[in-house]
Amino acid sequence: MGELKAGIIPVTPFQQNCTILFDDESKKGVVVDPGGDVERILAAIRDNGLAIEAIWITHGHIDHAGGAEDLKEALGVEIIGPHRDDAPLLSQIERQGEVYGIAGVRNCAPDRFLDEGETVSFDGHDFEVFHCPGHAPGHVVYYNRAAKFAHVGDVLFHGSVGRTDLPGGNHEALIRSIKEKLLPLGDEIGFICGHGPGGRFGDERRSNPFLV
Repeated sequence: MGELKAGIIPVTPFQQNCTILFDDESKKGVVVDPGGDVERILAAIRDNGLAIEAIWITHGHIDHAGGAEDLKEALGVEIIGPHRDDAPLLSQIERQGEVYGIAGVRNCAPDRFLDEGETVSFDGHDFEVFHCPGHAPGHVVYYNRAAKFAHVGDVLFHGSVGRTDLPGGNHEALIRSIKEKLLPLGDEIGFICGHGPGGRFGDERRSNPFLV
């Protein structure tokens, strides 16, 4: 087993961080949150010689799951996640597209929903699943304990937190998710988020205005 690596492809008008997690030796990996621009994602996979084993979804918003079904058909892999509480959002992605003026998106029907405490893996890289509602009811975070790394989707950002004014949002629940599930993992944990630069939990604990 090689080292865990990550590549980011900004997609959709929202500049969402579609992320490819992969093993640097075997080149096996997964795509996290293919919100759209599927041809760009496929080109990155092809250009880097990667073998994608699954699609992982953090939550059901259009910019994170709008391209999942097209990518699934192109790669012949399963869609895994998020928590089943986001099923209503996933079934309304095409409607979200109409609202935001984004064409070419499709409703998403995951092959498997995830629950708190489950583990998902590829090529020996294990990720613990944390159900972190607040930004979306079924939002999940993927945490690799060995690499001290988490993909937090839109729960936590560098200097900010996920918005909670969308359907199903709950600010108090979001802050609880961060303070009770993420920050206790340790200050040294690095993270990739759904938009913009990532960071480390310790820096957010000390200076994020929503958490201090």
